[in-house]
Amino acid sequence: MSVLDQIKKFTTIVADSGDFETIAQYKPQDATTNPSLILAASQKEQYAKLVDEAIEFAKAKGGSAQEVLDWATDKLLVNFGTEILKIVPGRVSTEVDARLSFDKDATVAKALRLIKLYADANVHKDRVLIKIASTWEGIQAANILEKEHKIHCNLTLLFGFPQAVACAEAGVTLISPFVGRIMDWYKKSTGKTYSSTEDPGVLSVSKIYNYYKQYNYNTIVMGASFRNTGEIEELAGCDFLTISPALLGELQKDNKTLERRLSPESAKAQSLPKVSFFNNEKAFRWEMNEDAMATEKLSEGIRNFAADGIKLENALKKKLNL
Repeated sequence: MSVLDQIKKFTTIVADSGDFETIAQYKPQDATTNPSLILAASQKEQYAKLVDEAIEFAKAKGGSAQEVLDWATDKLLVNFGTEILKIVPGRVSTEVDARLSFDKDATVAKALRLIKLYADANVHKDRVLIKIASTWEGIQAANILEKEHKIHCNLTLLFGFPQAVACAEAGVTLISPFVGRIMDWYKKSTGKTYSSTEDPGVLSVSKIYNYYKQYNYNTIVMGASFRNTGEIEELAGCDFLTISPALLGELQKDNKTLERRLSPESAKAQSLPKVSFFNNEKAFRWEMNEDAMATEKLSEGIRNFAADGIKLENALKKKLNL
């Protein structure tokens, strides 16, 4: 049995890709996307029809040049998500524009628009996770979407423990702590090379998982942004893991025996003090400020996701002749 199949026995595997053929190959439960993945996939000839359909839809909607561009972008994201859902039995994550990361109301409005586009494509909202950056505003927006609109959210770019706690308190469906990017920061900061067992990203996600299980939070922990299979193996047993096609391939080729690392039982044996952040903005911001890694990686991640979104828009601009 491959390592991938062994992990699947106690962890839900999610494909981190916008490429349908790759997703189908590894038979994951769910799939996650972002603007950079959609941009890369949309360059492939076999997906041209999805782009063309989004362009025609936006033109029919009309409005200002920016409004037409916004419709084209949103429709393209939903087109890809809709096609992915024909392959995976679970859910797809569709990302809110990172430039809205500090605007609660705009994030809610964008999420509602994406869900409406999915509904128009006969996709029920229960099969979609709205992907939002784990800023203070993003977490507050997710709380509104979950509680008032019954829309499931995936809080991404999660690097700090306060973010994880606030997300659980907000009742979000799922969080995506970024393992590899945490390790990248510490490696650059200390000049040290970390083994999988001492990897700061692995330790961070393990702590979050154990805390959630100890205090009976229902929020799903989905480890993300992996640099190697060792990180993935150390998180075997985590609720969900979203993995790139390259690393999925490595795990599928490996047949060594793998032991489960995380479990609700072992988590219950932990002794982690209860803390609270969702209703305390000052405490949340202070604790984030005290964590240089979390602050820097969150800001960098938002900038990079925003830049990827702009690249996607620029590609659509050319097709729209804007």
